[in-house]
Amino acid sequence: MTTPASTSAPTASDDPAAPLRIRSDDRTARGEGLIARWADRIDVDDATPRLTIGEGGTPLVHARRLSERLGVELHLKLELANPTGSFKDRGMCVAVARAVQAGATTLICASTGNTSASAAAFAAAAGLQCVVIVPTGKIAAGKLLQAQVAGALVIQIDGSFDDGLAAVRELSTRPGIALVNSVNEYRIEGQKTGAFEVVEDLGGTAPDWLCIPVGNAGNITAYWRGFTELHASGELTSLPRLLGVQAAGAAPLVDGHDIERPETLATAIRIGRPARGDQALAAVADSRGQLRKRTDEQLVEAYALLAKDAGIFCEPASAISVAGLIDAIHDGTIARGSRVVCVLTGHGLKDPDTAATIVQPTIACGPSAAAIAAVIDANA
Repeated sequence: MTTPASTSAPTASDDPAAPLRIRSDDRTARGEGLIARWADRIDVDDATPRLTIGEGGTPLVHARRLSERLGVELHLKLELANPTGSFKDRGMCVAVARAVQAGATTLICASTGNTSASAAAFAAAAGLQCVVIVPTGKIAAGKLLQAQVAGALVIQIDGSFDDGLAAVRELSTRPGIALVNSVNEYRIEGQKTGAFEVVEDLGGTAPDWLCIPVGNAGNITAYWRGFTELHASGELTSLPRLLGVQAAGAAPLVDGHDIERPETLATAIRIGRPARGDQALAAVADSRGQLRKRTDEQLVEAYALLAKDAGIFCEPASAISVAGLIDAIHDGTIARGSRVVCVLTGHGLKDPDTAATIVQPTIACGPSAAAIAAVIDANA
């Protein structure tokens, strides 16, 4: 099931001016921290701590082999290159810095995995306590370990992510506790800088389409905010269309109703009641874009394709952006030759169990060069 898409992207004018660069000569270099780099464009002030663990400034990679295979100019935004291996670091640094500024002593969040890892890391860097609520048995082992290693108090509940989010929203009313899920506006402020970087790396222009996984819907909301701010300032003459992609077993925005028991192997987007669902729907509509859903089998195919044709090992939820792209090209929604950015939100090592289902088994042989050569020849 898909939502309707229009035939043309919105433009600022029929005769667009030459593209503008975002970065000026006096802007800090990548690696000095997202807040320091974008302080004039996000909701911080001079008193906000310049907290950083090296987030942001992630690569935008032209996937040439995949581009040839799919018939589009495909670029991959590698948010998996953030310090904790996911896009969450981009917004978390701003949320935690603002929490420190407000005098918080404890961070709290509900998580399907990536938020917990990021919150725990930034809490450690800021010297704060971190409390993480996760659904029992519904979080990839690598993500759970990240939070534990960073010293978070991890509480597993007999319920869903959505149940956990309801609980932490209530608990965050206690003095000294800051909620750092994507309902926190500072998270969106940090995450919108991903759009700034995409435009910057494309020479001051937007892609024709931005394809992005949708779980709690904060990231698609943030990217659209970033693009529209550049458009409003005159630095961007045309806006991209958004393709938001959900897993078939956890697709409340596509299906048009909440999912009480969402199910998908893509744990990062196993969410049945997205907190920013209305904003995501508005962003897709405003961009003249589309929402669609893909099955677990289809996302695993894209997951394997990214590794084998682009050399990128992402987590399953990330690959759903490419699964959606493939489907949209096939049905003509995205035209051949379009410039497309797919946001890859998390690293494959966060969920090694899924990777183990698609790889070729190791082959045992003797230690001689001849024995090894025989195996190579047999598998050529």
